[in-house]
This record gives sequence, C-alpha cells and structure tokens, in this order.
Amino acid sequence: MRDRFPTLPLLAGALAILAAGCAAAAGPEWATLEPVTDFARQSLAVYDTVFWWTLGIFVVVEFLLVFALWRFRHRPGDPEVPAQVHGHTLLEVGWTLAPALILFFIAIPTVRTLFQQQAPPSASENALEIAVVGHQWWWEFIYPDLGITTANEMHVPVGRKVHLTLTSADVIHSFWVPRLGGKRDLNPGRENTISFIADSSGMYDGQCAELCGTSHANMRLKVFVDEPDAFAEWVRGQRSLAAPDSAGFQTFLVSGCAACHAIGGTLAQGRMGPDLTRVGSRTTIAGGILPNTPQAMSGWLRHPDSVKPGALMPDLNMAEDRISTLVGFLQGLR
Repeated sequence: MRDRFPTLPLLAGALAILAAGCAAAAGPEWATLEPVTDFARQSLAVYDTVFWWTLGIFVVVEFLLVFALWRFRHRPGDPEVPAQVHGHTLLEVGWTLAPALILFFIAIPTVRTLFQQQAPPSASENALEIAVVGHQWWWEFIYPDLGITTANEMHVPVGRKVHLTLTSADVIHSFWVPRLGGKRDLNPGRENTISFIADSSGMYDGQCAELCGTSHANMRLKVFVDEPDAFAEWVRGQRSLAAPDSAGFQTFLVSGCAACHAIGGTLAQGRMGPDLTRVGSRTTIAGGILPNTPQAMSGWLRHPDSVKPGALMPDLNMAEDRISTLVGFLQGLR
C-alpha cells in the first residue's frame, strides 16, 4: 500500500496546512471577507465570481483526470506501448475555446468593477479629501480642506464618500486596511487613489503591505470610522490651537525635537517626523506599534532604535528628568 501511494503523507500534510490557513487566527480586524465599505464589497463580489469559476474548472479537470487514470489504466495482457493517436481537431478547438469563454465571463465583472473603483468622486458626493503619505516607517494623513495633519491614525465619517490620494516620501509602500478594501501602492513622485464609503463605525487596523525596509512590519495604522457628530467633534479638537505649558515646550525645543516635528500654533514646524499637534489624543505612537501611555512613550524617547529597528528618530541620550518632562508635555497635547 505504501509503495502504491507514496504521496499520501505529503497530501495529508498539504491539506493540514491549507486548513490552518483558513483559520481566522489574526482576528476579525484582518478579515478581508467581512467588508465594511462599498469598495471592499465590490472587490469581494469579483473574488466570489472568480472563486466559483475556479471551483468549476477544478471539479471538471479533476473528474477528467480521475476518469482517464481509471479508464486507460494498464491491464494484464495490454501491449507495453498503447496505440498512438496524434491530433484531434474537435478536442483542440474545445480546449482552446472553453478557456477563452471562461476568461471572457470573468473579465466582464472584473473590468466593470475596476472602472467603478477608479472613477473620481463627483462634486455632488461631497467627498472628504485625505492625502496619505507613506514614510519609513509611519503614515501621514493630511486633510487639505480641514487644515488638519495627523499621523498613523485616520478618522473618517460613516456614510460619507472618502477620497484618498496616496503617495510616498521615500520608497514604495502599500496602504492596506483589510476590511476597508484592497491594497494600493504608494509610489514616490506618483499618486494613486482609493474612494470608499464606510457603513459601519468602529476601529479598523491596517498595515503596510509592501516590503519597505528594516521596520516594514512595524509600519501600522488605524482607521477610525466615526459617527458624523463624533467626527465633527474630532475635527474641532484637531483644529484648535495647542496651548503647551512653557516648561514642557521649552524642553521640546532645546532637545531638538522641533527640528523634525510640528506642533500647530507654535514655533515648532519640523516636517521630517510625524505632526505632534494632538499626539496626546492618539491611541498609539511609534508608527502604531506602541500604546500611547507614559511608560511606552518614555521607552520610545529613551531608545527609539531598540523599539523600532532602523528608526530614523535619533537617540538623543536625554536625562531621565528631561524625558519625564517631555512625556508629560506630549501626553498633554490633546
């Protein structure tokens, strides 16, 4: 039995791996099959269409394969070399036309969906414009019509069209929030776009999906889909000018932080690092990998590279009292 079926252990192992891959081990926030936007549902509809065609092809091909193995198996008394047949016009026409027709029926919904997803929003849709800029290794979100710039956490209202314009400040990145829709590359010097309408409020995790350097895996983001009133409140909070305490702000300046970071309404206008205008109101820091707590922020300021390998934020070798002052200052920027 073992000699006749030497591949059974390999097949069993492959099936086990496939079954494990179907488990939702990463949690519902990474479930691409549970969309919360029109964009994601359009993509899923194409996926479903391709899946059923693929399943049909698999069933037909496997049936023919098993039938051929059984029907033309070697039997006692058969010649060593079977009769040779060369060419069969009907079969050749059939296996040329059938794939062409299948590709045609797959192409129709695919192309239609691509045109739907690439169409720019109309003026009547009153789309919320957001510029998304990828950096090594953090995300910048600019709301040009609202005068807001933030980092790593994007807020959008439920039920309103959102139009993202995506580009990169350095290397190729890829914007991916599974439940909002498919991936889009961010290319230096070029722009890509995504338009969507979210229908379910909540927080949705995302991740850079293009290998972009040492801390690619640490380039995360969160999208908060807010109810309209909550979004309006968030906008008001982000647009109000910061009123930092003098001691903390002076520490921020003399430590060199202002060379890379901006704080709205102050002299700090650096643009190399994330905008810190309302950093205290965010749930995460360090490109989305740490909770925004005093302990985590202290560790981040103390040794950035040990938290995020390759981080462009320098280790300033600050004294503990200066770190404590800075943490209190930054946590207060709400």
